[in-house]
Amino acid sequence: MGKYVILYSGGMGMSEDPEVMQKVMEEWGAWYGMLGESVVDGGAPFGASKNLVSVGAIADGPLGDTPATGYTVISADSLDAAASACSEHPHLKYGGQVQVFEWVDMG
Repeated sequence: MGKYVILYSGGMGMSEDPEVMQKVMEEWGAWYGMLGESVVDGGAPFGASKNLVSVGAIADGPLGDTPATGYTVISADSLDAAASACSEHPHLKYGGQVQVFEWVDMG
């Protein structure tokens, strides 16, 4: 089994409505529950960012039109299997995008 990084971008952000947030958290919990022991690192949302696009140049804010908003790491038999596990991800229901990257073990 390999490891795969799921990178989240876009989406609705954190709602101020507690009922909406409760629903979203339940959906994410159900998704994590469906994956079970395949979850290697439950991840976290991202906060503020800095961009370094050349030596000595640091800029505030996200890079690109759709900034990364968080990550999760899972184990799966293949990149296709990892992507399939994300096909019904709750982040997609709220305007977000999900990218799946193969984790290349350098050790």
